[in-house]
Amino acid sequence: MSTRRLFAVALVVSLLLAGVASYYASAHPDGLEYVAEQTGFSDAAEDSATADSPLADYQTSGVDDARVSGGLAGVIGVVVMLVLSTGLFWLVRRREPRDADADQRAQSEA
Repeated sequence: MSTRRLFAVALVVSLLLAGVASYYASAHPDGLEYVAEQTGFSDAAEDSATADSPLADYQTSGVDDARVSGGLAGVIGVVVMLVLSTGLFWLVRRREPRDADADQRAQSEA
């Protein structure tokens, strides 16, 4: 399988998981929330500084349908991570390779 084909398949699977399968994720609280509820300090929790952000709580603000809102948030998350990781890859890749021959000549002259 070629690298491009592998990348395309991985992208499609990621988008499907984020957009469709995310709706079927557990509605139960995560471990930290569960312990907070069991020990009685969940009422002391404060909202995060990002609680009003467009993708807060795994939902997309302005979209009323929970299924579409969660799926859209997942797809947006995949696309944002793809852009960030691709940008980081290109930054690292564009560095000039070291010239091994020049390093050897410098060592032999010293």
